[in-house]
Amino acid sequence: QVQLVESGGGLVQPGGSLRLSCATSLSRFSTSTAGWYRQAPGKQRELVASVTSSFSTKVADSVKGRFTISRDNAKNTVYLQMSSLKPEDTAVYYCYLLTYFKNEYWGQGTQVTVSS
Repeated sequence: QVQLVESGGGLVQPGGSLRLSCATSLSRFSTSTAGWYRQAPGKQRELVASVTSSFSTKVADSVKGRFTISRDNAKNTVYLQMSSLKPEDTAVYYCYLLTYFKNEYWGQGTQVTVSS
């Protein structure tokens, strides 16, 4: 069974930074697209950022210039570096993987709260 283990969430003040990590047991990680979604209370889940197997990245307009996604295939891990955090970034952040064969895997979610 594929596992995705997220870490790095927590409480941070506005303007602060956090780095989320998602480590996976998926052996085909290097050929998969990896990314992060988030869901705030009362809102739909939205794509925050993704990175393909060829390291092409996509970032939502709402976080462009503040968030950076990266991956380390040697560690089977995808990261989300979040800077200049705003209260509206408060949400549960979910890691996901989309394999070459279109199988999807999701993490359990990690809470990020931006508040003074």
